[in-house]
Amino acid sequence: MSGAPRNFLVLVFGYSCSAYGNYLNLVALSLYTLVVTGGPLGVGIVMALRLGAGFGTGLLAGRLVNRFDRRRLMITTDLAQALAMVALAAGPRDTGLLVGVAVVLGAGNTLFTVALRSSVPEMVGQDHRVRANGLLVTGRSLGTVLGFASAGVIVAAGGFAAAFLANAASFLVSGATLVLLRLPTRAHPPAPDPPDAATPAQTPRARTGRSLLALVGPVVVTMIAVRGGDAFGSASHNMAIPLYANQLDPANPAVVMSQFWASWAVGTLLAHQVIRRWARERALGERAFALGTCLMAVSFVLAFAVPAGPALVAVALVAGLADGWTEIVYTSRLQALPDEQRGRLFGLSATAETAGFATGMVTSAALLESLPALTVVAAFHGVAVLGAVALLAAALVRRHDRDRTTEPTP
Repeated sequence: MSGAPRNFLVLVFGYSCSAYGNYLNLVALSLYTLVVTGGPLGVGIVMALRLGAGFGTGLLAGRLVNRFDRRRLMITTDLAQALAMVALAAGPRDTGLLVGVAVVLGAGNTLFTVALRSSVPEMVGQDHRVRANGLLVTGRSLGTVLGFASAGVIVAAGGFAAAFLANAASFLVSGATLVLLRLPTRAHPPAPDPPDAATPAQTPRARTGRSLLALVGPVVVTMIAVRGGDAFGSASHNMAIPLYANQLDPANPAVVMSQFWASWAVGTLLAHQVIRRWARERALGERAFALGTCLMAVSFVLAFAVPAGPALVAVALVAGLADGWTEIVYTSRLQALPDEQRGRLFGLSATAETAGFATGMVTSAALLESLPALTVVAAFHGVAVLGAVALLAAALVRRHDRDRTTEPTP
């Protein structure tokens, strides 16, 4: 990374290993939960507890990353998740242990993500945050592909314990990179303002008590809401893909799913390369995020309207490209704000995304019992499109107001 700390690439490697373990575990833990609980209802309950833990942690994560050392928080979450996976691998097949591990994973992943996203500008500098986010998305995409691809092989060869220990090792690698690297994670706190006898001093409680809307403006808050709506829509296609794959090819639905997710992953890998060239000439902000969200939503809907084969591959590729694009733009936009605001924003974002995904999973699963997959996915992703249109309108209004205030007076 020209002009930025090259050892950030080591952190990206650790993050990629962690992502690999997470997606390997996503398959292995779902199958293990099915065995332990005896049915899909148990899988749904454990998933709900995991998402609930992530939701609750998101509400507190902003305060935690602003109050405590972010690097230590990330190391602690990696260690906690590694220990949880070792306990699951070595312990009995007990529902209570399974629930405890699900809670630790949900809370740990959310806190780690909020701390990392809040720290990136201090690690590499504001000028390099877009490229750094692109590298993180690329690393996670590689981890996703390898994790999904190897899950079945590892579980078949070594059982669930081997998969859980591999996930634990991935967390330890991620934690080790953070221990070895001494990248800064927080901006230096500003010097306190001198007391003014003419105006009452504003206490820290009063400053933090101000609404987020007043601090960052309606456009940023709308972006977070759109991100939650995007997660709501994403839940629908995650639930519908297995059903649609079975309709397209009842004999080999796994082949259709592999085509879709492999193409999606390639698209997310391309997003970093595309955004590097785009960012050289254009600013990345609300409009780029809103347009990317619309493209992503339309692409996922089209995936349920085309046959398996080249058409599905092409649509999934565009969906992955738009998915990676929106994440990089969104994260970079929130990171442009002052350090003391980032933790609260990313905590709120994690809460919105988790709530959207959880709500989307429950409602889409119920609707898919009686409605076609295309109808459900189109309706759910329509929520994200409506939010993106509202964001575009808010950005245009803000730009118009700004232009009016800068016009020279006659």
